[in-house]
Amino acid sequence: MSQLASPDRVRTAQEVFDHHLRAFGQGLDALVSDYTEHSSIFLKDQTITGLDGIRAFFDAFLKGIEPGFWACFKIVRQEVSGDTAYLVWEASPFIKLATDTLLIRNGKIHVQTFTALA
Repeated sequence: MSQLASPDRVRTAQEVFDHHLRAFGQGLDALVSDYTEHSSIFLKDQTITGLDGIRAFFDAFLKGIEPGFWACFKIVRQEVSGDTAYLVWEASPFIKLATDTLLIRNGKIHVQTFTALA
């Protein structure tokens, strides 16, 4: 007999990672829903902490996407191990190589690193 998952069940790292990847096609609210007020994104030149900053980061990212970007988007590697997810992707000629690492705690992205080479 199968049991339904409890609505209070904490998502696994794989589930959070899968949702995060799908959320880019679902919009800003879906993206931000994977974070908490205590989440941080480490970038090359700054660290963003909290939902307002994370929302602003993804809003700027989504608004800055040029026509043709998603058609060129390709995942090179993705892996989840324990509470860590790793992604390598490209969208040539817009982004030659990018990498994201996500530390997932309690069903949310606690820390993300992001680096991209244009």
